[in-house]
Amino acid sequence: MGMSIKPMARLLAATFVLSVATERAKADGAAVTTNEGQVAEGLLAATCLACHDEGTAEGGLDLSSLEWSFEDRAIREHWITIHDRIASEEMPPDRSDLIPNDRTTLLAALADAIRHGEAHQARHSGAGSIRRLTRTEYEDNLRDLLKLPHLDIVDRLPEDRDAHGFTKVAALLDMSHVQLAAYLDAADAALAEAVATGLTAPKVHHRRFTGTDLFPATNTFGEREAMFFVRDGKLLPITGKDLASMSAEERRDPRITLALFRSATWPYFGYPRGFVAPEDGRFRVTFSARAVLQRPGFRLVPADDPLPMSFRARQPSGADVSGDVRETGGWIDLLPKGKVHETTIDLKEGETFEYSLLGLPVPFVRTDGGFFYDFPPMPPHGHRGALIEWLEVAGPLPPTTWPPESHRVLFGDLPLRAMAKGHSVGVDIQSDRPREDAERLFRRFAEAAARRPLDEKVLAPFLELIFAKLDEGAPFPEAMLKGYQAFLCSGHFLYLTAPTGDREDDHALASRLSHLLWNSRPDDELLRLASESRLSNPDTLRSQVDRLRLDPRVERFVENFTDQWLDLKELRRDGPDIRLYPEYRKDDYLVASMERETRAFFAAMVRDNLPITSLVDGDFTFVNDRLAEHYGLPRQQGSAMRRIELPESSPYGGLLTQASILKLTSNGTSTSPVVRGVWVMEKLLGQPVPPPPESVPAIEPDIRGATTIRDLLAKHTESESCAVCHARFDPIGFALESFDIMGAWRDRYRGLGRGDKITGIDRAGHPFEYRIGPEVDASGTLMTGESFRDVRELKRLLAGRPRQLARNVLGHLTLYATGTPPRFSDRTAMEQVLDRCEPGGYGVTDLLREFVASSLFTGQAALRETAARPPSTTNGK
Repeated sequence: MGMSIKPMARLLAATFVLSVATERAKADGAAVTTNEGQVAEGLLAATCLACHDEGTAEGGLDLSSLEWSFEDRAIREHWITIHDRIASEEMPPDRSDLIPNDRTTLLAALADAIRHGEAHQARHSGAGSIRRLTRTEYEDNLRDLLKLPHLDIVDRLPEDRDAHGFTKVAALLDMSHVQLAAYLDAADAALAEAVATGLTAPKVHHRRFTGTDLFPATNTFGEREAMFFVRDGKLLPITGKDLASMSAEERRDPRITLALFRSATWPYFGYPRGFVAPEDGRFRVTFSARAVLQRPGFRLVPADDPLPMSFRARQPSGADVSGDVRETGGWIDLLPKGKVHETTIDLKEGETFEYSLLGLPVPFVRTDGGFFYDFPPMPPHGHRGALIEWLEVAGPLPPTTWPPESHRVLFGDLPLRAMAKGHSVGVDIQSDRPREDAERLFRRFAEAAARRPLDEKVLAPFLELIFAKLDEGAPFPEAMLKGYQAFLCSGHFLYLTAPTGDREDDHALASRLSHLLWNSRPDDELLRLASESRLSNPDTLRSQVDRLRLDPRVERFVENFTDQWLDLKELRRDGPDIRLYPEYRKDDYLVASMERETRAFFAAMVRDNLPITSLVDGDFTFVNDRLAEHYGLPRQQGSAMRRIELPESSPYGGLLTQASILKLTSNGTSTSPVVRGVWVMEKLLGQPVPPPPESVPAIEPDIRGATTIRDLLAKHTESESCAVCHARFDPIGFALESFDIMGAWRDRYRGLGRGDKITGIDRAGHPFEYRIGPEVDASGTLMTGESFRDVRELKRLLAGRPRQLARNVLGHLTLYATGTPPRFSDRTAMEQVLDRCEPGGYGVTDLLREFVASSLFTGQAALRETAARPPSTTNGK
């Protein structure tokens, strides 16, 4: 079904140029001239040049060489920084050097010049008027358009570049020849999955596994403690040689059950013997299992708590897993009393699935050769594990109707018929009027895909492609799929246009709103409101925000926004240093639980309109059994994340102290007040921190335990130029030193040199030894002069800045929704949004509603108003 890249590229280039030219024409306007330089020149020379000329250039700023030019983005960013430093009274350092009236005059002149520079750029370069879909947006659009909720094509597409942590930045979402080829391939794969594979639904295969067929071996590269078979409640001491000699009937003896006591980590392969998926699809897995404890002598007793498990899809390649290994089927809690469980897993052709028990020991290979490993010593209560009695697999599961709904999106109700051999499509379509049917079906599909009505000149080149294929004798479905594939790689589908604020552009507004909260196309109600030119009404927009945020698809917003705003996508970047933190060795269950906590927390803020201060000082969180243990909270049972109220004495609460954030801001070996402080400044307080000079080396914590990080930073900041910057973020980072690399509370640092010796056996059966060193000092003083003794007091101080917290979230929402960082010219509109949210404590839902109803979201009103005003001629004090 694929098409040669060259003819396809010519077609797509023509349609893309047309769509871009249309959007650029909307943004054109008159030129802007400015004379603000005359206003500010004298004040800058009198108050700033003494420290910021060519000879001194403190902080790397030389005003004598900085052009008074605001049309160039890079130069303008320097002037915005200068404006903000003057506005915050950080500059000049001696406030008396710039009296209030002069400060007001200078700021007004700078602001006026900056706004006109932005308006000029918007007219001549566009103001984020068009951007490509990100790879996840492309996949979600296809899922919703083609009615394929489990479509998986994102890995076929190149990674998107990011800026400020966000992948939706319009300036970076370009399109290359390589990318176009990848999009063609992804569209081809999605369409192939959408089309009916035959005249009737495919056969559902059923397999039942009992006895030794539940597992492909008699051990997992170690002694029997990790895995063994049981018959009549006792260990069945068979070897691999015994297993090979058993008949099929003996292997499937239903009295034989599988006992498993380890998590799925290499070297490991634990899947039902001989099962591979015959084709791509969803498979129902039904099994009987219970949670048990292994006592000495391989004696099994009922467990005290549920045991979480999942499945992992993978290639059946033996111990050295090749290719993709991914979790599927969700988390399931095995109960001590036993139960029949059912879940649905996604497999690709040729894949199998393995048992993945969560939070259990992860034996690691010995270093003395071979695959064998040592199993951890038995705890007093026994090894936790699972006893699996039988398992059934059915699939691939057919859709509820045939042809499937995805097929009807492409071909409507046209009847199926057998396809002649030698064609790439599994079924033919019967059409008595192929050209009429082709035009009708393609028009319906294209307008749904484009998210707006289309005129004839847009449709014409695609219809010509389809008609040409029909004239060549191609079967009807193959000709249609060529046209569909071309359209899914054209600018009409691949690109989003920005709303202009005009009612006739409500379709662009509908797409912007749906891609904000659903990461995908508008639904029928949004498109209807857009067609009626009613969507741009502010009250309508607010009500639609409420409707969309209560739809299950809002989970896409929660996942993508937290991935990009909080860097949650990098959570698995650095593993723990097992010399210092052996208890965290390969604890994937803990890391996955951290991720779920943060997503659940933010989802609650969106769903329940929680005040913005919850970000730094919430009195609740979401935990499961593993995370409650990690935080030292009352014991919980099971893997499900549940909301709990935190004790008043707890240091936890809010994003600031969540394990995911604390892990992200460490490197696996040590923590740094600098890294954590900078993260809080940029991600929660909205105050970007400039990078350090290249000549200044990074500070490396002393893991020998001889010197604390506070002492190292004190020496580093002896230089006044270093001290000025570090005073902004180091104190915040010091408060977070009470948490280790994975977010657990600590009173003292760990090291490998000096201190009290701690020894033991880790969760992989390896001996460890580390030292407990100096006490943590979590006190500090902010630049405002406010002091705190620990993280609890810091959180209360930060919670006293609700408008700053809300302004920061609003800025990140603006970038995420529009593809463009907030401009200087947007600041007035941002403050208006905040004013409307202030009475409700800046609730997160209120922020979303008012943001979507504002010019920040609906169009470039601020820039147009600036262009309409003459430049300021204010001159003097």
